[in-house]
Amino acid sequence: MNVNEAIRASEVRLIDEDGKQLGIVPLREALQRAQDVGLDLVEVAPQAKPPVCRIMDYGKYKYEQSKKAQEARKKQSYIQVKEVKMRPRTDVHDLEVKKKQIRKFISEGNKVKVTVRFRGREIVHSDMGVELLKRVAEEMAEIAVVEQMSKFEGRTVNMVLAPKKEK
Repeated sequence: MNVNEAIRASEVRLIDEDGKQLGIVPLREALQRAQDVGLDLVEVAPQAKPPVCRIMDYGKYKYEQSKKAQEARKKQSYIQVKEVKMRPRTDVHDLEVKKKQIRKFISEGNKVKVTVRFRGREIVHSDMGVELLKRVAEEMAEIAVVEQMSKFEGRTVNMVLAPKKEK
């Protein structure tokens, strides 16, 4: 935004500090009116013919804009991808603990990457890992949706769960 002497137009459409339109006036007169009330002349619509200028406290305006931007950043939520690792022969109780972790992460609004890692000759029974992921997906169906179904990457198979959208 152009302020005071940075404005290059010869005539401007002037709006006073109360928001009342004063019409088209020469730039010198507009600058003089702004100085008389102790405020700045700010070009709010430079593309208009003639440009629209407003009499306001520019420092206060910039401060309010930065506060609004800061408030918007504060209300923004960040979605993280949490990871839960298991093995194809994970026992029942250990599996329950992992599912409890997944529920906690999903309830916090995060995505969860479920990884089954194979060691040694376990890779021969890769179908066990895929079945394990399917079972986890079925049990989490009421709170999560499968965003990416099981995908092999070397000795691991992955699945990504995301929180269900509430209507």
